[in-house]
Amino acid sequence: MLASQLINSGFPAINLFDKVSLALQLMDEYDIQHLPVLSEEKFAGIISKDDLLDADETRLVAAVESSLQKIAVKGEEYFLSALRLIAENELTLLPVVNEQAELAGVISSKDLLRRLSSFVGNEDKGGIIVLETDKRNFSFGEVNRLVETNDAYITQLNTYTEPDTGLVVITLKVNKIEISDIVATFQRYDFVVRYYFGEETYANELKENYNHLLSYLNM
Repeated sequence: MLASQLINSGFPAINLFDKVSLALQLMDEYDIQHLPVLSEEKFAGIISKDDLLDADETRLVAAVESSLQKIAVKGEEYFLSALRLIAENELTLLPVVNEQAELAGVISSKDLLRRLSSFVGNEDKGGIIVLETDKRNFSFGEVNRLVETNDAYITQLNTYTEPDTGLVVITLKVNKIEISDIVATFQRYDFVVRYYFGEETYANELKENYNHLLSYLNM
């Protein structure tokens, strides 16, 4: 997914020669903390509400030009670049510009969060397992093989290396909700299972036995 596919043209931009009061009014109306600023139709930077609140509302935005941040993403960049910039700078929206430094639109943090949720497969049903292993022992093929031995498959997999321990933390989502057999397989092959979230077989059996008991008592 490219940044251009996330562009939202429903947010305003301001000019350096607009008043600070107008910028603050727009931020309140659109419930945002940042606005892109233009200078002669070119992207000049992004201004935050905190910087504007410290300024005289009757002054022009140009009076706080030194507070502008040159933060933007190109439309052809991968959307994770936008995610990094928004997270690092705590932005409510991120400007998208073209090669001529013209503003194409913005990516709002709310829209990006919704797309990210879809990207990681939150809408798909299934269990989640979080593993840890030594970096030199990590093999995607092995992880996939162990899942498939339980008649399941991986629908999403993400990894990161912990700075403190150097361990690879593997978060995977599988197409099954009952994952007790998969968890047991990983443990049998010396993977450390940190967490797992799914409907376990024993929980199903307990519920079934409970229902049988209720039926018996109601006889």
